[in-house]
Amino acid sequence: MGVFQRLSDLLKSNVNDLIDRAEDPEKMVKQIIIDMQKELSKATQNYGKAKASERLAEKQYQNAVKISADWEAKAKAALASGDQELAKKALAKKVKADEDVVNYKEMYETISNQTDAIGDQVEVLKTKLEEAKSRQAMLIARSQMADTQKDLAKSMGGFDASSSLEKFNRMEEKIVRKEAEADAFAEIAGGEEYEGADEFAKIESDAKVDAELQRLMAEMNGGSTNA
Repeated sequence: MGVFQRLSDLLKSNVNDLIDRAEDPEKMVKQIIIDMQKELSKATQNYGKAKASERLAEKQYQNAVKISADWEAKAKAALASGDQELAKKALAKKVKADEDVVNYKEMYETISNQTDAIGDQVEVLKTKLEEAKSRQAMLIARSQMADTQKDLAKSMGGFDASSSLEKFNRMEEKIVRKEAEADAFAEIAGGEEYEGADEFAKIESDAKVDAELQRLMAEMNGGSTNA
């Protein structure tokens, strides 16, 4: 009965606890299914052997009953013929056959009860195996989801929000400084261009003034603009 003790331990085990202690819950769940299938195979084989023993015990019991009945019939035939001594001999054989009937009956009933118990255990294991198979996909899916959540939690745990925000602010400050420097250079470049434009404007204005001066002097000297 050792195999059925192991079977009982397997069925009573806490699957969730096994999964918690396993490095790879998916492999553990699959291994549980494999172990249960092996136990079912062994239990089925033992059940077959038990049924064979039951049938043998039943045959021996029925044979003992037949032998007892045969000796009783012979004793009746001897008495009918008036031979009491022969009838006694036949009845002595019947008494021995009756003892075999009792022994074989007891053995048959014991083996039959044990076979029925083994058959019940096989049916229980079949039911548990089907239940485990139906839950296998769900447990594997839950395991994968838990791994995903765990990985995400690790990623979030390693992310320092305050430090990252501080780095972001420093980068923003550098960009602001670069923008200010760019504006300053643009202003300086624009100022130089403006001063140069004033000089050209002054030259142009002086030329006009000189032209007007020449015109007035020419008019005053005789009215000739050509002079």
